[in-house]
Amino acid sequence: MRSTVTVLSCLFLFTPLLFAAECDRCAVISVPDQRIAIVENGATIARFSVSTSRYGVGDGFNSYATPVGDMEIAGKIGEGAPLGAVFRNRRMTGEILPPNASGRDPIVTRILWLRGLEACNANAFSRNIYIHGTPVEYLIGRPASYGCIRMRSKDIVQLFNLMPVGARVQVSQEPLHRAIAALPVTARVALNAAANDNRLASNSRQ
Repeated sequence: MRSTVTVLSCLFLFTPLLFAAECDRCAVISVPDQRIAIVENGATIARFSVSTSRYGVGDGFNSYATPVGDMEIAGKIGEGAPLGAVFRNRRMTGEILPPNASGRDPIVTRILWLRGLEACNANAFSRNIYIHGTPVEYLIGRPASYGCIRMRSKDIVQLFNLMPVGARVQVSQEPLHRAIAALPVTARVALNAAANDNRLASNSRQ
């Protein structure tokens, strides 16, 4: 019950200003749409399909759920690794798997390690919640993971190159178009416009 209340607090108490500080370029993940969008200064510059948890959303230890809310990229692992390179404990094993390798489901290609910034996702870093490549590409587009956000190898490489450490990631239970429309980039643009208006008004009075 406590986990449910915490998730609901993320859904209903989220404010645009929470997400605004580092949203020049940010990522938005829609759980219902199983899609991720990269948004830069209010414009969507890339979209990819993903796979979130088959166990729904949440942040409890051993829940295998995907946390929702505002997070940031705490670490990037795997730069330069070949597509399909297998990682165990965030280290390359030397094995390389092709997409949809039979009977295999490890982390591959790249890892973006997430850190939660709200009470409803405070355990994300300790739970080793990543955005990462998967060889099980035929399941991309539907909930199939054990908590992480999975992507096709070619897509995670693009995301890895687009998103720096510290970039914000929002996991939303809204459809992607609504989650993007609600992004605080628009709030930030409005704030900047208001600040410019105030400066102009101040200058006109001098």
